[in-house]
Amino acid sequence: MEIKKIASAGTLESSDILIKIEKSENEDFSIYLDSPVKKQFGKQIKKVIKEAAEEVGINFAKVTAIDKGALDCVIRARALSAFYRACDSQKFKWEKKNG
Repeated sequence: MEIKKIASAGTLESSDILIKIEKSENEDFSIYLDSPVKKQFGKQIKKVIKEAAEEVGINFAKVTAIDKGALDCVIRARALSAFYRACDSQKFKWEKKNG
């Protein structure tokens, strides 16, 4: 899939995460993360976002994530929603791929 517009998903409420997706100018994948638990869980949060991007076939993106203590399942859901919105896709795959 290809990013066509800037999109976001999530909120700044406690236990949530706001994820904003933009097209990468340098054809790379970058994640800016702001989180009160960045030292403890920053790598895991970025890993979940990157896996969501790979799941929908996005290789290049600029991601901004503002975390407020979201669990992995919430991070994944918000990331997938933002990626699908950014690609202007109406096809959402409800089941996770095995393997």
